[in-house]
Amino acid sequence: MKPRVLKSGTPEFKRFLEAIIARRGGDDASRLDAAVTDIIADVRQRGDAALIDYTLSFDRVKLTAKTLRVSAEELRDALGQLPKADRRALELAARRIAAFHKKTIEKPFSYTDSLGMRLGQMVRPLHRVGIYVPGGMGAYPSSVLMNAIPARVAGVREIVMVSPPSADSARPEVMAAAAIAGVDEFYRVGGAHAVAALAYGTSSIAAVDKIVGPGNAYVQAAKRMVYGVVDIDKMAGPSEVLVIADDSAHPAWVAADLIAQAEHGSGDESAVMLTTSQKLAAAVAEAIMVALADLPRARAVEGVLEKRGALVVVRDLEEAFELANLIGPEHLELEIRNPARWLPKINAAGAVFLGPLSPAPLGDYLAGPNHVLPTGGSARFASPLGAYDFLKRTSIIQASPNALRKLGPTVARLARMEGFEGHARAMELRDQRITRQGK
Repeated sequence: MKPRVLKSGTPEFKRFLEAIIARRGGDDASRLDAAVTDIIADVRQRGDAALIDYTLSFDRVKLTAKTLRVSAEELRDALGQLPKADRRALELAARRIAAFHKKTIEKPFSYTDSLGMRLGQMVRPLHRVGIYVPGGMGAYPSSVLMNAIPARVAGVREIVMVSPPSADSARPEVMAAAAIAGVDEFYRVGGAHAVAALAYGTSSIAAVDKIVGPGNAYVQAAKRMVYGVVDIDKMAGPSEVLVIADDSAHPAWVAADLIAQAEHGSGDESAVMLTTSQKLAAAVAEAIMVALADLPRARAVEGVLEKRGALVVVRDLEEAFELANLIGPEHLELEIRNPARWLPKINAAGAVFLGPLSPAPLGDYLAGPNHVLPTGGSARFASPLGAYDFLKRTSIIQASPNALRKLGPTVARLARMEGFEGHARAMELRDQRITRQGK
């Protein structure tokens, strides 16, 4: 197939842009609500038995209550049996991810204001967190590291991992990554039923405080439904990349980066280039066709490019950044001269990759920042997963007599403005006591 080349401002491009923006809300979980609601209710009622039945039905793996959990010995054995080069790669990634996320930790603070009132904020880690790692036919040790290590850095005491088993293999890379990341409990279960188990608990799996991690449409729908019982990180949709390129870009490199994010396999990924150069657009289209000739997942990539892929020629870089902010991509690559000078123009992107030597796969695995990023345009208001997602904040307020005398009457007035006499009296009783003592 030949990738489509569009020109900004044309009707064809406007239709394409509308289709990309229409992905917001993206995983179409609403159509799955009835099925997911039934699954959650079943897990709440039958617990482990429901998990075992759904795992057999969806993953073709027969479990028992005893084999739901991966033992600590199995994790250690998987790590020990991993090829040395693979282990070194995972350990390097783990060190870099931990080093970055240590810098994202919020610190508590306390101060005394001019009225003598002590104000501040405590910052505490969540106690127990569930991480969801996609599985089934694939193995994603990088997702283990990206979800578990920030939680460990934040000080979470219990990290619980769920991941669907594979009928074909034990996925030792995933178990080894869990050992490296310090996962405390690992259960062979995935899908909406795993999310339900983490939220409500079963005989084998104690409930958690928060659930993080990507998953399919069923997983996302379940996360949305259990929010409020537990916290969740975000609604993670299919992968997306937007490359802004000028005539200095390498066509084969841009082609490779578009293909990299299109090959994930859901069919709903998006891969778009915005360029000021018609010549580059033609060269990238040719490079994509050459690269697909021997790519193992070529058919899946072609499907993505036909559905949500395009090489778009824009008027100038100003227009390119306006469009990028409108789209709000998960990955934004700047393959342009002096990319850093354009950073102030970016208002909506999950992660920004500066220059031709910084492709998105570098961030997917071990640059350090998280690869769990906002998708579907949610970069307009959402952030990457970080250690801060595993912290909770508690405000501290300690009034002084002087602060109470100065502020109490205003508090009472504001309370009565809203019709809350009880609030006003709670302040005035103290104010009267302080006034009497002062006399």
